[in-house]
Amino acid sequence: MSSGATHVETDVHATRDGVAVISHDPDLSRLVGRDLRIEQLSMAELRRIDLGDGQSFVSLHEALDAFPDVRFNIDVKSERAVNPTASAIVQARAVGRVLITSFSPRRRRSTMELVPGVATSASSDQVLVAVVAAKLGLARALRRVTRDFDALQLPERYGFFRLVTARTVRALHACGTEVHVWTVNDPADMRRLLDLGVDGLITDRCDLAREVVEARG
Repeated sequence: MSSGATHVETDVHATRDGVAVISHDPDLSRLVGRDLRIEQLSMAELRRIDLGDGQSFVSLHEALDAFPDVRFNIDVKSERAVNPTASAIVQARAVGRVLITSFSPRRRRSTMELVPGVATSASSDQVLVAVVAAKLGLARALRRVTRDFDALQLPERYGFFRLVTARTVRALHACGTEVHVWTVNDPADMRRLLDLGVDGLITDRCDLAREVVEARG
């Protein structure tokens, strides 16, 4: 991609006619000031909505097809999006370059079952268990919980509680689990987290992240 990003993070909802569509919000109120939900409209109707600069909504399948070399981190945002998301991934033959996540354990598990072999990150309940186990040095408990996912995606802090430390990163790496931190937009924070050994930075400023990574060689 022109920004230099090789991975993208996106959210997916489902249209009325069962198409997985890329959208963070479940409705159109913030984007275009309309009191309509994504699930109330067909994909054809969404395509007619002008989001500015001649852009409109795109389906997950279209995005996967348009960027065949990009890896997608996909957050399944609703129950009705589970089947369409799985279908889009399989149809695009993209199983090997996507990672599935969801705050809902049920949604994450349901999508995994429909896409055998797909990589996943932890649901919110698993994040808490994994971080506590890593901080307390409970290696057996940590190995047990991390068997169910490939990556832990989390903020550096939760309130005053620091989730990402050198110790937690080392413990998770010992279990073969990657650590991805969100949302990191400051170059100094990027460098500090990379020094800790984190595997991925989720950021709104991939231009700055690229400069940091390139400077590190």
